[in-house]
Amino acid sequence: MKSYFTKTPGFIMRFFSKYTWRLSSNKNEIFLTFDDGPTPEITEFVISELKKFNAKATFFCIGKNIRNQSEIFRKIISEGHAIGNHTQNHLHGWKTSNEEYLKNVLACENIISELDQKIGASKLFRPPYGKIKNSQARHLLKNGSKIIMWDVLSGDFDTSISKEKCLQNVLKNTKKGSIIVFHDSVKAAEKMKYALPKVLQIFSDKGFSFSKIN
Repeated sequence: MKSYFTKTPGFIMRFFSKYTWRLSSNKNEIFLTFDDGPTPEITEFVISELKKFNAKATFFCIGKNIRNQSEIFRKIISEGHAIGNHTQNHLHGWKTSNEEYLKNVLACENIISELDQKIGASKLFRPPYGKIKNSQARHLLKNGSKIIMWDVLSGDFDTSISKEKCLQNVLKNTKKGSIIVFHDSVKAAEKMKYALPKVLQIFSDKGFSFSKIN
């Protein structure tokens, strides 16, 4: 299955410079992100592990999952984590018309606003699969969205790698300011549940903190 970069090359970050790939910081902090939830038990596992280390993270949620798991969604917010938009139905931007894609993004925004009036419509957006047309991105950026990508991909979704390899993908590529992708999904659960506690422990021991994206 391996057809992705576990460490995003610099030339890609420079070419798509209007997207956020990593964050500059004066502190030893890294930014954990979780895509595709909320998912029963799995998202709750993530929240529990984060709490042990006083860690904050950013959850890029699918609108239909927010609707179906509204209590878990509210728990993410009540624990002080950030919410991002991951479309209503996990659409692949390259394979979707602009009109359909942007309507799907808006549908997710509306659910986020409806369920939590305090945060309103999240302006953090991550395209599913990391695939988005330039025309789609221009529209979102023009309307105030921040397109949040990553510089470290754990590969927890990849059925062809081991859980140990998933952990090493994160450990060997993460540095100050890194944005790391995990998934709180059924498919990724086994590898994520193995890697996440170790990532939290190892980087905490090195003096790192875990922050949400604003």
